[in-house]
Amino acid sequence: MSKAPDFWWKPGFSLSALLLAPAGWIYGLLSGRRMLTRAKAKSRLPVICIGNFVVGGVGKTPFAIELAYRLREEGYRPGFLLRGYGGREKGPLLVAGEVHGAGDVGDEALLLARYGPTVISRNRPAGAALAEQQPIDVLLMDDGFQNPALAKDLSLVLVDCATGFGNGHCLPAGPLRAPAHKQILKTDCLVLVGEGVAAEQAVHLAGRRALPILHAHLRPQPNGELDGRKLFAFAGIGRPEKFFASLKALGYQVKQTRAFADHHSYSEADVRALLTEAEEANLQLVTTAKDMVRLETSDGELFHWIASTAQVLDLRMDIDDEDRLIGLIRETLRKRSFQQ
Repeated sequence: MSKAPDFWWKPGFSLSALLLAPAGWIYGLLSGRRMLTRAKAKSRLPVICIGNFVVGGVGKTPFAIELAYRLREEGYRPGFLLRGYGGREKGPLLVAGEVHGAGDVGDEALLLARYGPTVISRNRPAGAALAEQQPIDVLLMDDGFQNPALAKDLSLVLVDCATGFGNGHCLPAGPLRAPAHKQILKTDCLVLVGEGVAAEQAVHLAGRRALPILHAHLRPQPNGELDGRKLFAFAGIGRPEKFFASLKALGYQVKQTRAFADHHSYSEADVRALLTEAEEANLQLVTTAKDMVRLETSDGELFHWIASTAQVLDLRMDIDDEDRLIGLIRETLRKRSFQQ
């Protein structure tokens, strides 16, 4: 996957967006129409979808992990379903961390598998059928919000308050996966992540439909191994600059950065360059949990070396209105039980 162009996140029309506007209009028309079609299948498990309106990272995976923690505390047995982006396996497949690598199932699936049974499948109904055979009573679907193949009981849609809808245009003219006024029709709850005013349009659309609006924050977890070190930060995620800013906000000395495309598959040349530059400048390498999963599960001495020497800055999603969210989920499950 290539890196998202900068003009996506600048308000209004740039020349690039203007040239791509016809393609964006067609994409938006088709994706919006597809999104509003009736679901083709319904799982025996309640399905809670965690999605976003745009391409790029907003924290869906950390949110899914945090929600799974809380659901487990409430006595539920959550599991995960996702496409397995970045992996070669089509599924349906139950992820096993000791067997599968990021090249098989994708980095997000390997992370989620640490917190509960995780199924990857490009065919969501088939994946749900496999999940039904696992010790799961609530299925958390990481992404897939725009995919109408599997019915969702509750769709929680995350919006980054720093970037919102970007320039407000659909792919490839902008980052929207479908027109915002279409996507809001399938949204059950809006979750505002972080600080800023860029989510005002999302709030307005949600307000017109009287949707509940919750707040959450990604909190970087301090790593004592980074204290006093000069750092070389690298990341292949949706918004690498957000990761770099998190390090600086914690007071770490970030001397050099390297951004890769989201879900970047590291080559030996990439790893060799990172190790060489870090050694020559006497810098400590630091990356994200997703990047580390890709490195740890790649074969070769260079990958083993960087995985053993680089440090990770973990992120945790704090859900400000967690009790309200659990209440919303309980009400959703109650209504579903009456319908069955």
